[in-house]
Amino acid sequence: MTSRPVRIGVQLQPQHVLYPKIRETVRAVEDLGVDILFNWDHFFPLYGDKDGLHFEAWTELGSWAELTSRIEFGTLVNCNSYRNADLQADMARTLDHISAGSTGVGRFIFGTGSGWFERDYDEYGYEFGTAGSRLDALAEALPRIEARWAKLNPAPTRKIPVMIGGGGEKKTLRLVAKHADIWHSFTPVDDFERKLGILAEHCDAVGRDISEIELSHEQQKKTLDGADALREHGVTLFTLGINGPDYDLDIVKQWLTWRDEQNA
Repeated sequence: MTSRPVRIGVQLQPQHVLYPKIRETVRAVEDLGVDILFNWDHFFPLYGDKDGLHFEAWTELGSWAELTSRIEFGTLVNCNSYRNADLQADMARTLDHISAGSTGVGRFIFGTGSGWFERDYDEYGYEFGTAGSRLDALAEALPRIEARWAKLNPAPTRKIPVMIGGGGEKKTLRLVAKHADIWHSFTPVDDFERKLGILAEHCDAVGRDISEIELSHEQQKKTLDGADALREHGVTLFTLGINGPDYDLDIVKQWLTWRDEQNA
């Protein structure tokens, strides 16, 4: 694997909280030195009060692009089903430019996936289909997104990094091999090496070096247990989800200390 620094991503879950608290926490997370800030692309809370407070992802990101000056940001992950592929590309390019600031280089990361939360589809009028049909739609969308980025005027300020989440071995990992700069996984540490082998096979099939892909892992338990083992497998991006109404940044500080030790 290519040597990369360890990075910490925080998913600021947009549920059970009003926007002033989100705004305050975005600034606090950047001030702490977190590398990447994410939200999620849903229309309702995923846990807690199912009809609780909740905000939409992409419009929120426009605010984040202006609120921050250093941190990269994006959605973990965008739902491909909700928006035309070319529109997604244009939205991503626009956020890239908004976030460029005085450096001239944008900070947006295009995290994407096929979607899974059925309530989002039912209540907003999208066809849910099947897991397979949603992945097929993502496979059709990604080349369109890449082609639109090549046509837009002005062009993106940089090659917008593509993050693909999921661990499906036949379809998802093939899409990662073809399109992703970052693979985001929930795979348990004891199965990670096997999954990497499958990803490597897909990379070989499309003529790509797996070392080009940064490995990201969701820390669902938010503890440092297993972090060193994942690090040995080449994981360099570790993500933590924090939930409103009171976003707990203490655990984030612990992970930042560990990151700095790894990068020393």
